[in-house]
Amino acid sequence: MEQFQTDSSAGKTSGCCGSQAHKNIHKTFFGLAIVFLFVLVIYVGAGALNKMKEWKYIGQGIEAKNTITISETGEIYAKPDLAITSFSVVTEAKTVAEALSNNTKKMNAVIAAIKEQGVEDKDLKTTSFNISPRYEYYGVSSIYPSGRRILAGYDVNQSLQVKIRDMEKIGVIIQVAADAGSNEASALQFTIDKEDEFKKQAREQAIGKAKAKAEELAKQLGVKLVRITNFSESSYLPYYYMAEKSAAPMGIGGGGEPQIETGENKITSIVSITYEID
Repeated sequence: MEQFQTDSSAGKTSGCCGSQAHKNIHKTFFGLAIVFLFVLVIYVGAGALNKMKEWKYIGQGIEAKNTITISETGEIYAKPDLAITSFSVVTEAKTVAEALSNNTKKMNAVIAAIKEQGVEDKDLKTTSFNISPRYEYYGVSSIYPSGRRILAGYDVNQSLQVKIRDMEKIGVIIQVAADAGSNEASALQFTIDKEDEFKKQAREQAIGKAKAKAEELAKQLGVKLVRITNFSESSYLPYYYMAEKSAAPMGIGGGGEPQIETGENKITSIVSITYEID
């Protein structure tokens, strides 16, 4: 009887302890779930806040502003101080050696004559040198519709670019080059050696005109110019050409040296200024 009661009491004690353990486990899981949900809420909230900030930033970045854009042109006229031209010597002969020898003698004479007019070595540059066979065609027939091609000799063509800084000597240099043996003269062009100062003057003129126009337009529209938000510029310096090519020496036949008129070059600057307005 005593043994039965003892076992019954022990069983009650064991059941009580097991129930308490289950309660503790449930409390632990419940606490972890609450912590997890808390962390999740914080994470989601932080992400949403960051996204809102990002949207706000993007919206500000593309926010439309009231602007006006003014374009103006500045033009400066100046006499060119540099002439650039090219002289060529073209020779024909039966053999390469003969053609080359004749061409070399004539071109050397041309260079010497040009240097005698004060042109320095730095302003002389060989731009091309070609040796090519020359053919003649005979006996056009059904077999040879274009004729039989026969080697007749060789051509040698050498070109020299010359920069002329003394504008008063352009005609003289053309004449002496022709007299020395040049039988082709390529395009003569006039330019300005140091054009940066003229570009600067044209830019200042264009900017001044653009600012004046912007102020006048703002007054007419009843708005206020706040600040410049954008600026761009393009410039143009033309090269004036006298002639494309002459296949015969200039000034031959007692006509004397050619008279060269340089005229003036126009340096252009086009500016575009964008203003924020209020």
